[in-house]
Amino acid sequence: MPAEREDEICREALELLSDLCSRGEVQNDNCLDFIYYFRDLARPRYTDSDVSVSLLSLLVTACGLALFSVSLFVSWKLCWVPWSSRFLPNVFKGAHFLGDQQPVLTEVDGEEREYSEDACVKHMTGPPAGVAVPDSAMKISHTSPDIPLEAQSKVEKNHLHTIARDRVQRQITEPTSSVRHHSIRRQMNLSNPDFNPGQFQRQESLSGLGRIKPELYKQRSVDGEEGRRADSCGRLHFVLKFDCDLEQLIVKIHKAEDLPAKDFSGTSDPYVKIYLLPDRMTKHQTKVHRKTLQPVFDEVFLFPVTYAELPGRKLHFSVYDFDRFSRHDLIGQVVVDSFLDLPDFPRETRLCRDIQYVTSDNVDLGELMFSLCYLPTAGRLTITMIKARNLKAMDITGASDPYVKVSLMCEGRRLKKRKTSTKRNTLNPVYNEAIVFDVPPENIDQISLLIAVMDYDRVGHNEVIGVCRVGNEAKSLGRDHWGEMLSYPRKPIAHWHPLVEWVATTGGGSQGGSTNSLKAPPSP
Repeated sequence: MPAEREDEICREALELLSDLCSRGEVQNDNCLDFIYYFRDLARPRYTDSDVSVSLLSLLVTACGLALFSVSLFVSWKLCWVPWSSRFLPNVFKGAHFLGDQQPVLTEVDGEEREYSEDACVKHMTGPPAGVAVPDSAMKISHTSPDIPLEAQSKVEKNHLHTIARDRVQRQITEPTSSVRHHSIRRQMNLSNPDFNPGQFQRQESLSGLGRIKPELYKQRSVDGEEGRRADSCGRLHFVLKFDCDLEQLIVKIHKAEDLPAKDFSGTSDPYVKIYLLPDRMTKHQTKVHRKTLQPVFDEVFLFPVTYAELPGRKLHFSVYDFDRFSRHDLIGQVVVDSFLDLPDFPRETRLCRDIQYVTSDNVDLGELMFSLCYLPTAGRLTITMIKARNLKAMDITGASDPYVKVSLMCEGRRLKKRKTSTKRNTLNPVYNEAIVFDVPPENIDQISLLIAVMDYDRVGHNEVIGVCRVGNEAKSLGRDHWGEMLSYPRKPIAHWHPLVEWVATTGGGSQGGSTNSLKAPPSP
């Protein structure tokens, strides 16, 4: 008989005996002999099928929870997101946020209007009102340097999307040439007194009335201006050597002697800046020595340059007085040229040169690059401000917040003006912004452009860093740049222009009684 059958029979027998004992039909003594078997019989017997059912129920429960989570996620995506976007305020749809950009004021027909910093000051060629203009569309110049190619491609894509709307609204947003040029013709015929460029300072200073100006409290030398001009500015001791193997000019600044006192305490805080002209991108500077007129620097600087380039280079030393609370005073400068004529050069050569007195007119104010383009048929003059470099530091932090203001001039009168955005805390700003004026072809020879680089000041008045002029009445590079633009119409012509300072003079022959002239600093 199989073992399984025997176990089943024994189990049935035990169940029968347990039933009899519970009824009292069997003596208790006999039942006690089988009590342990009855306990084993009462325990539940788990089979493999019971375990399988339990595991299956757990698996089904886990799958159900996973499906429920997925269904919730899908429902949120399909129902909640469209519902929430449907009830958003319409005012937020299609809005363009410009961040912390500075507003740009423009003047059209004598009235100033405010545009965003990235808005191109196009009077005629811009897109119609209500059309969102991307940031890159404001940088318009296809041939000027330093303008990214990505901006040009984005401009073309934006033009394809808006060309249909432009055709419909062109009659509203772009008047005819005669209407656009009527304003400038009317202003050119006005008999106003000559424009005084000194109003750059006066207009910007109106907002600063009643405010503290740090330059008024700057410590000055007890000697007068004439006394400083007559006295010596001291001497500078330095060593020059050229390393032929490494092709570099070695400059060691040893010391300075008998410097003029710039503070009321009778001392100065001198330091020296060094350039190897005409390259102004590489600049070296010594440490500041406090409260002394006999500083000993003993610092070495290296300028990479080939021996063949030395005849065309000049070594420029600028001695400054450091001021913690205002702009640093320029004590004087030393210029070394004709290196090949120096004794013992290229071996180590010890030199002692007098520090030459300089006025504010001789200070290097920096350079500005911009392009000019004139369209004779449309009567449109486009000035693309590209960038500036080595601007004069106007803030006590040693930097500036420059922006460019362009004025359309005619016989001393300002007809219109535009300005770029403000670049914060930099002496080498990059703009790539276009400014457009409507000028009829018959009046192009009578107008000129006055371009001023300004320093924005949140507290106080904005200051003029430097200016330049282009036009038939300009001098040197300004006149040549203007003539090249007229010789090659429809083509942007870009040049670097040195910035110069305004010098106010009073003349009796002018119509308005006062004029201003540009005074260029002599090249060191």
